[in-house]
Amino acid sequence: MFIEPRVGGASHTVKRGWIEVICGSMFSGKTEELIRRLNRAKIAKQKVEIFKPSLDKRYHDEDVVSHNANAIRSTPIDFAQDMLLLGGSCDVVGIDEAQFFDEGLAEVCVKLANSGVRVIAAGLDMDYLGNPFGPMPALMAVAEYVTKVHAICVQCGDIATYSYRSAASEQQVLLGETDSYEARCRHCFQEGLKNKK
Repeated sequence: MFIEPRVGGASHTVKRGWIEVICGSMFSGKTEELIRRLNRAKIAKQKVEIFKPSLDKRYHDEDVVSHNANAIRSTPIDFAQDMLLLGGSCDVVGIDEAQFFDEGLAEVCVKLANSGVRVIAAGLDMDYLGNPFGPMPALMAVAEYVTKVHAICVQCGDIATYSYRSAASEQQVLLGETDSYEARCRHCFQEGLKNKK
């Protein structure tokens, strides 16, 4: 389990920022972990702002909602750059579905962290073909903390790190749930891709 870095000594007088990334496949608990960390920051009376891509309206137009129906209020935005205007005065900025943001996300997160903001971003590290997804590789490279969470393979019960798409679409971005995706281990994911050919 991720425990926030100890904030003490000189850091009480200097506002220090950093970047945390929570990544993994679908159904691995990324959003659940993001909400947990943001709620802890709120309990600590820190000023928190949460962003999500405006295209993600699966559960709610504004709230970030986990598969377990836990929710937290967020601000839907179209571009990563908008976070600098809306989140610069916060102690903590949360980002859900980070993979859907533009390639400028890593630079925006670095600017926020450099200005003393704790940035917590959650997103898919790989797309439905098992390739690195959007700005996630760059974001993980500049983060101080990267937590990879795992799901359970629905085929064999092993640890799952892949999001297998069962729906017939070749678009990289296809919003869906269990009707369109399954969490799979490497072996079952590869088997599924072979069977589609």
